[in-house]
Amino acid sequence: MTSTLWILCPVYFDVESFVILKSEIDDELSRLTFDRPPALRVVAIDDTGGQDPELARLQSLPDVTILPTPFNLGHQGALVFGLRRLSAEMQPEDWVVTMDSDGEDQPADLPRLLKELRVRRSARNHVVLAWRRKRIESRAFKFGYFFFKLLFRTLTGTFTRTGNFAAFHGQLSRQVLFHPYFDLSYSSALIALNLPATLVPCDRGRRYAGASKMGVSRLIIHGLRMMMPFVERLTTRALVCFGAVFVIGLVSSAGVLAVELATTWSIPIWMWMSLLSIVTVSLAGLVNLVILFVVFVQFRSLSMRGLHQQTFPLQEAEPALVARRGFRD
Repeated sequence: MTSTLWILCPVYFDVESFVILKSEIDDELSRLTFDRPPALRVVAIDDTGGQDPELARLQSLPDVTILPTPFNLGHQGALVFGLRRLSAEMQPEDWVVTMDSDGEDQPADLPRLLKELRVRRSARNHVVLAWRRKRIESRAFKFGYFFFKLLFRTLTGTFTRTGNFAAFHGQLSRQVLFHPYFDLSYSSALIALNLPATLVPCDRGRRYAGASKMGVSRLIIHGLRMMMPFVERLTTRALVCFGAVFVIGLVSSAGVLAVELATTWSIPIWMWMSLLSIVTVSLAGLVNLVILFVVFVQFRSLSMRGLHQQTFPLQEAEPALVARRGFRD
């Protein structure tokens, strides 16, 4: 069977950007200096749950498939849904690329990711990731992002400089993508699972059209989800931190009590209250942190479970062409 290059992009009321993206992808693929899979399928994952009538414009584009989600999953959830939904049609030797459709993942970087993937054609679980360098964002966003990276590094012990722009073989999509970590965060799971990876430095591009739908609340939720695949590391570090504070508080309290009983010194009430507060806050923080993450992780996991097994119609641009290549719904 002919191998295929799959390119999956989530689209959320952003058809104009996708049209531009598809044109630039075609230009870049036409200029490749090395062989790639002869068949091409560009999948627009409709993350509106079928609510965007503008998507009808994409049906006339060659090699484009529209895959609707059951409801809004977020850009990373939509990618996982799409990969799992189409995994049965992917062959182990296929090439798979995931990228955003708004232009921030630049098609000009696509040949470099594909070249690295081609070099490692025998390593079916190898992943090529775009390593973010420059971002075109406001100062407020850069300020907040700096502290998020610092927090992420402190809590998980690793850096967050990768996103949805990645390339790998169909084998990974057929097997590894079903790991529960991908129910939580696509980009973080690629790192948390310690897959063999190659990092390709890429700058973030400018949005093609329209405005970003990612508000402050969505950014916060997105940041929390990125930490969830590292829940074991995060919980371990939190246990050590709060446990140390708890022990220090207990030892300090015991020392102060010993001084109170064994000497004539009078311990001020504020010291007793401070020690009691340290012990109480550290214990409460420890318990709440564990409960919060367990609930958050389970909720996210349940929201994705089994979705790819449901039947949602694929809307093909050229049914005759697709049928001739052996693809099936």
